Amino acid sequence: MPDNARSTFATVDIAASTPQQDLFARVLDPRSRANPYPLYTALRRQPVSRQADGTWVVSGYDEIAALLHDPRISSDMRNAGQTSAPGAERSFILRDPPSHHRLRSAVMARFTPAVVESLRDEIRRITGEHLDAAGSEGRVDIVDEIAYPLPVSVICTLLGIPPEDEARFHAWADALVRNLDLDPAMTPEEAEQIRQAIDGLADYLTQLTSERAKKPGDDLISGLLTGSTHTEPLRGEDLVATTRLLLVAGHETTVNLITNGMLTLLRHPETLARLGREPALVVPMVEELVRYEPSVQFRYRAALDDIDVGGTTIPRGSSVVLLLAAGSRDPHRFDRPEQFVPDRTPNEHLGFGGGIHYCVGAPLARLEAHIVLPELVRRLENPRLAEDPPPYRPTAALRGPRHLWLDVDRVRP
Repeated sequence: MPDNARSTFATVDIAASTPQQDLFARVLDPRSRANPYPLYTALRRQPVSRQADGTWVVSGYDEIAALLHDPRISSDMRNAGQTSAPGAERSFILRDPPSHHRLRSAVMARFTPAVVESLRDEIRRITGEHLDAAGSEGRVDIVDEIAYPLPVSVICTLLGIPPEDEARFHAWADALVRNLDLDPAMTPEEAEQIRQAIDGLADYLTQLTSERAKKPGDDLISGLLTGSTHTEPLRGEDLVATTRLLLVAGHETTVNLITNGMLTLLRHPETLARLGREPALVVPMVEELVRYEPSVQFRYRAALDDIDVGGTTIPRGSSVVLLLAAGSRDPHRFDRPEQFVPDRTPNEHLGFGGGIHYCVGAPLARLEAHIVLPELVRRLENPRLAEDPPPYRPTAALRGPRHLWLDVDRVRP
């Protein structure tokens, strides 16, 4: 397959016969998970469009960028009449100023570039350990053997969570991520699973933070408890919700970045070979991966007022979808947007969001991808996709394969 080629399943225009007002429902459909991009192309024909359920979907780059910086757009979906799972609204990514600024500032005061950089050797060590254990009988699952356990170990190290507790977070995280879609088709049983996950994780973190308050260490939770020169200490529900956010968001997006990255490289073998020869290519290539196959496909917002954007007025109280992945493939902003160009420059993608809600964990996600992807290319001899497309997780907002099975000749030492 030549470089910049796409799998045959990706060439079918699945949106051709779909009415504009039904396109986002198709995005949420699990059958679209492997390739939602034709739907995004169709949505961009009308960059601000009202869907059949009353949701407004914004899919053009300029329109999304404007709204990301517009104070009339709220992250609290209760302003659009939506309800969230109990406790979820406490997260600062679902809050507006000034409480958003207070909580985010507390995290940023402790989650500094120096702290991220201090994790470099630990990331290399953990990557090596997982690769040493991978490749049983010539088959590697990039998700279960590398992409999931690595960021979980890293974020638990950062937060000061005991290694023996890491496995408990998998089921909790899967249930919490399911809540991102605000899917009206969610069953009562699924909603109950989410509530139980939030309660279970909250109980665990309440106990952990209580213990850390009595015996602080040099971890991030202890730092949040003590505050800093310019930020107040976090306590109670604010501390639990912030820790929960860092724990879940701190690994879920990186799992998808690593997995989508390896999948893309295997679909573009010339780039895979080039990365083996030019390890420094990984820096611009990761930015292109975040543009081309982003972990976060869209975010929900609420309109606090009537908002004119793209020649259309979004009414106050509306539910708004900022379709970040569609904006990052907008031909009005990017040359050859449907092609994977590993050294693309400039590359002002929307993969990490923008404005006051720009991804807090972006520096850590970048560092992990910069280390892991070249190491996978170096150590996996003759990797081949065992299944293409691979099976995907059900969640549309945070999109990535549930498994990525590769056949390999061996895992090099």
